[in-house]
Amino acid sequence: MIEPRLSAEIKVQTLLRLVSQKGGFGSVLKKGDRISGAILIQCMEKGANPRLLENMPSLDGAPNWQRIWPQDTENNKELSEYIDQRFRFDPDMWLIELDIPDAERLIALMGQ
Repeated sequence: MIEPRLSAEIKVQTLLRLVSQKGGFGSVLKKGDRISGAILIQCMEKGANPRLLENMPSLDGAPNWQRIWPQDTENNKELSEYIDQRFRFDPDMWLIELDIPDAERLIALMGQ
């Protein structure tokens, strides 16, 4: 039996509300497909130390958010080029930016 899933748009809205409730800032940088678009999350703390997360498939279907851009870099051009390349292959993706301490923990809580 196929389990019902939340749409990408609902997941994004939930995450942005959760970040706001915790005193952080979140915004949609690029809207993707409302129903099934993949979601990239760019996490920062006070505008610095960007990290990029994506939900990777898991065998049991549980959320599995992993860093796909873990490098600490002051050169945001490299990160922008990587994101642009991803959108060339998947134009239906969402790009979300979160500025909140310990964003990874907060994102993991959303999946529970």
